[in-house]
Amino acid sequence: QVRLVESGGGLVQPGGSLRLACAASENIFNFNALGWYRLAPGKERELVASINVGGKTEYLDFVKGRFTISRDNAKNTIYLQMNSLKPEDTAVYYCYSRILQRYTWGQGTQVTVSS
Repeated sequence: QVRLVESGGGLVQPGGSLRLACAASENIFNFNALGWYRLAPGKERELVASINVGGKTEYLDFVKGRFTISRDNAKNTIYLQMNSLKPEDTAVYYCYSRILQRYTWGQGTQVTVSS
């Protein structure tokens, strides 16, 4: 069974940066895609960023130009570099992997943007 372990959340001031990491327990090329969702209180879940097996990336419009998803194949890890953070980015961020329509989720990591 796939395991995804996240790290890197925390508290940051507006305009600051954080980098999230998600380490998979197996070769990330086994997956059709990996990425990050987020869930904020009172809001619907949002797909923040994804990267497919071919390296194509997609982003939520609100984070384009500020967030970058990348992967380290040797470490079976994906990253979400988040710059110019805004209070609206406050949420629990969940890493996911997908094989066809089957999803596996990380445990979630809290990101709080506040002064």
